[in-house]
Amino acid sequence: MIYPKIPLAQTVVQLCKAENIKHIVLSPGSRNAPLTIGFTHDDFFTCYSIVDERCAAFFALGIAQNIQHPVVLVCSSGSALLNYYPAIAEAFYSDIPLVVLSADRPKYLIGIGDGQTINQEDVYKNHILYSANLKLDIKNLPKTNDDEPAIIKSIENKLERFLGIKQEIQDANETEINTALNKAIIKKGPVHINVPFEEPLYETVDNLSVDVTIDDIEKKIKKVDEFIIQECFEDWNNAPKKMVLVGVNQPNAIEQQWLDELAKDDSVVVFTETTSNLHHEAFFPSIDKIIAPLSDDEFKALQPDILITFGGLIVSKKIKAFLRTYKPKHHWHIDEKKANDTFFCLEKHIKQDPNQFFETFLSRMTHFVKSDYKPLWRSVKQHRQEAHEAYIKDIPFSDFKVFNTVFKSLPNDSVLQLGNSSTIRYAQLFDLNKTLHVFCNRGTSGIDGSTSTAIGYAVGSKQQTTFITGDLSFFYDSNALWNNYIPKNFRIIVINNQGGGIFRILPGHKNTDNFDNFFETKHDLTAKQLCAMYHFDYHTATNELQVKNKLKTFFDTSDKPKLLEVFTPRTVNDEVLLNYFKYIK
Repeated sequence: MIYPKIPLAQTVVQLCKAENIKHIVLSPGSRNAPLTIGFTHDDFFTCYSIVDERCAAFFALGIAQNIQHPVVLVCSSGSALLNYYPAIAEAFYSDIPLVVLSADRPKYLIGIGDGQTINQEDVYKNHILYSANLKLDIKNLPKTNDDEPAIIKSIENKLERFLGIKQEIQDANETEINTALNKAIIKKGPVHINVPFEEPLYETVDNLSVDVTIDDIEKKIKKVDEFIIQECFEDWNNAPKKMVLVGVNQPNAIEQQWLDELAKDDSVVVFTETTSNLHHEAFFPSIDKIIAPLSDDEFKALQPDILITFGGLIVSKKIKAFLRTYKPKHHWHIDEKKANDTFFCLEKHIKQDPNQFFETFLSRMTHFVKSDYKPLWRSVKQHRQEAHEAYIKDIPFSDFKVFNTVFKSLPNDSVLQLGNSSTIRYAQLFDLNKTLHVFCNRGTSGIDGSTSTAIGYAVGSKQQTTFITGDLSFFYDSNALWNNYIPKNFRIIVINNQGGGIFRILPGHKNTDNFDNFFETKHDLTAKQLCAMYHFDYHTATNELQVKNKLKTFFDTSDKPKLLEVFTPRTVNDEVLLNYFKYIK
């Protein structure tokens, strides 16, 4: 076995190994060589080399999103770690565990004009669970001052003092690394460990010189005060209109028995989103389809007495606007770690896993409040779905038509990764295949790393993964394809409407040079050359029949990953979507 000679590098690598952190995403560099040597020469780790640090970070985020355990990122010093920042912010708001190991220069070389040097300590301080700034290994005996007593100057005492200081530094570094790794594992989020190295960087040894100790992780089951549970129970039993709103949620995270209990109650309406990964025939997916056309009186009829939320961030702007205007009397959020006051009326943060809360709360139910709340909205749901299907039959070829066709073609029990902006919002209007596992970077809702995240997820998953995205998002993150680990069954579908189509839907002065250039960003780019360069099978479609024909074999086994680019009419898409909400009324 080969190890880096530098003890600090050995310590970092061995502690990651002790915490069963196996996936390591490295970007080439020199200052991080000791870490690269340590990880890549140990068969325990699965290592990936991704040149572009921004893509590397989102790639790691995709793996961590899948396995729900920390993934390590390793980069050199300087601006390299700044390129991680978009993914770090996404991980912070989406509760995804990442461990950033940034190599650094010693303190005495910072601020003197050396290349690839910035102030790296606490660089992510506003979007990180923990920052550990490690101490440099000492290699030489400390110098003594002339006025120190003669006994201190003796070789024996100098050696003793040196070994003592060295052990103190080793212990302090171990404590910091353990603390950071435990935060990432328990609290599910990003941590940063800044690791200073002094040259030489490439020396190796055959045996470890450190013996590390890990801190035991004890996850305590949180209990909610009985008084709070009883108070919730009393309010619940007196409320004829209760709404449960589920944000981003891992597949199969909520036990079926609690979903069934909620479904039985006519006083409860459960709204789910595409990213909720939660299904029941009595629930209400496609929120925007149901509430977008409502009148003031209808909004008042839907206004809940009690709102329960759990899961991550909410996609629908319409449900946010509704609940901010027509506030519930009580809003309870169920989450072990944090609660966002999204609707400006948060009353209780119940710090439990939703399954624990429902087990305590719903198991007490002996009767249901008599209510016509759900039956009323069930009839609205049915009307909207009938209108939705009728509308699709009559519209011209457009983004809307393409999404309808594509969503129906996705293989059962596969993973769907969605790009941000238009793509995720279109997905919200459709009742997707219930066997799909659906993901999107909704922590910060940026377009910058969607492709990289999808590829990372595909690498860490045994399921087939399909990524659907718009053209701007795809081209923005095109370096994601510079990746040697993309599975052959990975599929990308690019809806190319020659610009940022979502801006045509938002209020603004369309069809002007200013709008075309600075908002919509009109272009004539295609993915064809990128596919040739990165060894993807490339397919195109420009009408509905071509889309359907291409999709018939698109998911078949192949010796390369595939990309289907669908070109839609830029100036038609917005009118089709805006008219949709009028029609389904």
